Amino acid sequence: MAMVNGEVQNRNPQPHIAFLSSPGMGHIIPMVELVKRFVDQHGFSATLLTFSNFSSPTQSDFLASLPPCISSVSIPLISLDDLPPNSNIETRICVLTHRSVPHVRSVLQSLHKSNKLVAFVPDFFCPDTIPIAKELSIPHFLFVTTNLAFLAFMLHLPHLDETTTCQYHDLPEPLHLPGCVPLWGKDFIDPARDRTSEVYKWILRLAKGYGNAEGFLLNSFENMEPETAKAFRDGKHGPQPAYAVGPFVRSDMGEADEFGCLPWLDKQPDSSVLFISFGSGGTLRIEQIREIAFGLEESGQRFLWVVRTPSDTEKNGTFFGLGKQDSPISYLPEGFIERTKEVGMVVPSWAPQVKILNHKATGGFLLHGGWNSTLESVSHGVPMISWPLYAEQHMNTVLLSEGIGIALRPKESHEDGIVERGEVARVIRDLMEGVNGKRMRSKVKELQEAASSALAVGGASYQALEEVANKWKKNALVSE
Repeated sequence: MAMVNGEVQNRNPQPHIAFLSSPGMGHIIPMVELVKRFVDQHGFSATLLTFSNFSSPTQSDFLASLPPCISSVSIPLISLDDLPPNSNIETRICVLTHRSVPHVRSVLQSLHKSNKLVAFVPDFFCPDTIPIAKELSIPHFLFVTTNLAFLAFMLHLPHLDETTTCQYHDLPEPLHLPGCVPLWGKDFIDPARDRTSEVYKWILRLAKGYGNAEGFLLNSFENMEPETAKAFRDGKHGPQPAYAVGPFVRSDMGEADEFGCLPWLDKQPDSSVLFISFGSGGTLRIEQIREIAFGLEESGQRFLWVVRTPSDTEKNGTFFGLGKQDSPISYLPEGFIERTKEVGMVVPSWAPQVKILNHKATGGFLLHGGWNSTLESVSHGVPMISWPLYAEQHMNTVLLSEGIGIALRPKESHEDGIVERGEVARVIRDLMEGVNGKRMRSKVKELQEAASSALAVGGASYQALEEVANKWKKNALVSE
C-alpha cells in the first residue's frame, strides 16, 4: 500500500474495512480467512494491519501472497527493551499493542480519509485501539480467534476480580457461566494463574476493554457451542452481540513434506495413526518427552510424532520461533526410534499438519488444545487427546472433553504436572481402539459436517457474517 504525503493511498469504491491482527501466525491466519470472507462473499475491500515486532519470513511470505483487494500495512517496530527478559508472551503482546496506539491511529485516520472506512476489526488482544474507532465514528467489532466460552470468561473476569480475593485455584466451587461447562480455577486461562503477577494485570485490562466493543466476531460455530451461543443471544453475557462466524482454518498453504510423512502414511491402515504435535509454540519438559516416548511404545499404536526441542522452564518457548535450535530427536530415549520403526515415524520440529489431518490413515490427534489446531482437527473429522500447556488451552480442553465430548484428557500423575508413561499409553489406547474413542470419532464426524454446513450459503456462520456485513453496508450508505 502506497504512502503519499504521510497518508495511506488506496482509493476504492468498495466499502472498506480495516483489520488489526496481533502477532503470531496463529492470530494472523484466522484473521486473514475472516478478511477473505468479507471480501469474496460480501464485496468489501480491506486493509490488514500487522506488527513488525515478532514478524518472520513465514509471515512476510504469507502476507505477500494476499490477493490485490487485501492490502497490508505493517506497524513500525515498537521497543520492548524495558521489559524483563522473562516476561510472559501475553505481557509482551499487551504492552506492544498498547504502545502501538498512536501508530494505529495514524493509519486509521489516513485510511478513513482516503477510503471512508465502514468498520474496524481489531484482534482480541487489541481493545486499546477501540477508542480510536470511537473518535472517528467507525463501527468496530473485536475478532476473537478462539471460542465463545473464552469470551464469556473474559467478559466475566472483571466481576470475578472485584468479588473474590483468593487465588482462583483456591476457589471452593467451579465457575458457572451461562451456557458454559463448569470451570475450576485450575483450568482458568494461564495468565490468571497468579493474581499478583504483571501478566494478570494486563489480561484484566484486556477484559475490561472488551466492554467498549460494539460486538464480537468469533472463530467458532453454532453446533460447536450451542448452549453458549444461546446464552449470548439471550443477553446472559451482556448486551453486546457475539457472532460465531467460523470455523476459519488454514488451507495446506503449499506445505512441503520435507521428511516424507505422507508417503509413510500411505502405507498405514485407515484411521490407524495417532498424529502428535503440540503446536508451533508449545514446548514440553525433557522428562515429559521421555514419558511420552515410553507411553507410545507401551501403547503399541501407530504414530507420527512431531518432536520439538524441550524446555524445562517455558511451556511456550517456541511461540515466536525463539526457542533452542538443537536437535529435538536427541532428547528421545536411547533406542526408541529403532524399537518403534515398524509402527512409528518421528520428525523434528515441523510437519504439514493440515495434510496429515486430511489423510485417511490419521485416526487421532494428540495436541496442546490450541484453538486453531482444534478446529483443523474438527474440520477433518479427527478425534483428539487434548494436553493443555498455556494460554486458554486448559479452558479449551475442558470444553472439548467435558462439554463437547470429542477429546480425552490425560491425567497428570505428579504435582509437578508430569503425565506418566502408563497414563500416556492408557489414553492413547482408549482413543485409538477403545469405546470412548469410537464414540468421539462418531461425534467429531457429525461436527465436521456441521462445520461445513455452517460456512455454506445459508448456513449459520454464513448468515451471521452476512448480518454484520449488511449492517455495515447500510451504515455506510446512511453516512454518505
